[in-house]
Amino acid sequence: MATGIRDKVAIIGMGCTRFGERWESGAEELLVEAFTECIADAGIEKKDIQAAWLGTSVDQVNVGGSALPLSTSLRLPYIPVTRVENYCATGTEAFRGACYAVASGAYDICLAQGVEKLKDTGYGGLPSGGSSSGSLSWLYWPNATAPGSFAQLASAYMARYNVAADDLKRAIGHVSVKSHANGVNNPKAHLRKPVSLEQVLAAPMIAWPLGLFDCCGVSDGSACAIVTTPEIAKDLGKKDLISVKALQLALSSGEELSFNEWRGDHFVTTDKASTKAYAEAGIKNPKDEISMMEVHDCFSITELVTYEDLHISERGQAWKDALDGFYDADGKVPCQIDGGLKCFGHPIGASGLRMIYEMYLQLLGRAGDRQLKDPKFGLTHNLGGFPFQNVAAISIIGRYGA
Repeated sequence: MATGIRDKVAIIGMGCTRFGERWESGAEELLVEAFTECIADAGIEKKDIQAAWLGTSVDQVNVGGSALPLSTSLRLPYIPVTRVENYCATGTEAFRGACYAVASGAYDICLAQGVEKLKDTGYGGLPSGGSSSGSLSWLYWPNATAPGSFAQLASAYMARYNVAADDLKRAIGHVSVKSHANGVNNPKAHLRKPVSLEQVLAAPMIAWPLGLFDCCGVSDGSACAIVTTPEIAKDLGKKDLISVKALQLALSSGEELSFNEWRGDHFVTTDKASTKAYAEAGIKNPKDEISMMEVHDCFSITELVTYEDLHISERGQAWKDALDGFYDADGKVPCQIDGGLKCFGHPIGASGLRMIYEMYLQLLGRAGDRQLKDPKFGLTHNLGGFPFQNVAAISIIGRYGA
């Protein structure tokens, strides 16, 4: 009987670039920048890595559709490298491949890395073509935009729970204000200036009720992790082990668009994946047991409904919890303590691993000015694909044996 991978995989090193408009660096340079930090943190040599996974989504502006650029850029020692893509969950998918390889016993030490050069598209958002969206997607969705699609999520949420528009706008505005305040303390974030609720509410409207500050930006970046078994980690002299508690993905069956019992106010995939992740991690009450979260805040409304899909907030109550500061840095379950996609942007292949990187730093007490007090479990969440037919990825990490 399958038991999952709880405490079967330890993270021994992680690295992350500065995210932003990295015009001076190609994807290859970003790979090297993140990997240099990661392998130094792990305290191993490249010859110790036995297999690697590369996550990248937009072929045209990155390293192409193969895995070869990872091995050549990093000068990996003739090992197998697998290139993966799973919409906005691409980085977490690379991490999942490396973790499962170690947990299975196929390899002792594996690398997972993600990278994206979105600024090179010249597009003010996620590109509409390429492998991540389908080259013919414009024929099927000629008038669809990401802000427009997620604005419909906000409208559905207001209708389902009878939330006044002004109340929801203040709640999602607070989500953005909170994330910007956190991003100020992160030298690797793209945006590092605080904003006020008044600024957010007065900003230009993009797709009602989403204004400019309700949307994450476009950036470049890379992040990576080296994983092994807890036993090998101990042999390497690692004392404070950070282990994987759960890794779960849920992909849409298409049933949401059949309009049976679902009303477009949340994401079924996140609900399903989080339930399985908690079971794998042995978490009974996530509201009390999860210490911190990094969720897929491509838009502020996405973060808000995710609070409910992760079973932290009750259905229809997330907007109140946001306004009450429940998810602030000094709240019960801090969310986006590093600034989130709101301050980092969303270079697709890197985001999932960037989120895990922050949870890893927090658990080791290395987060500097944004350090939380004695966190136990950190959760990350990605949401990718078309807004209502999508993939959701959940990872939970924590101290080994906890």
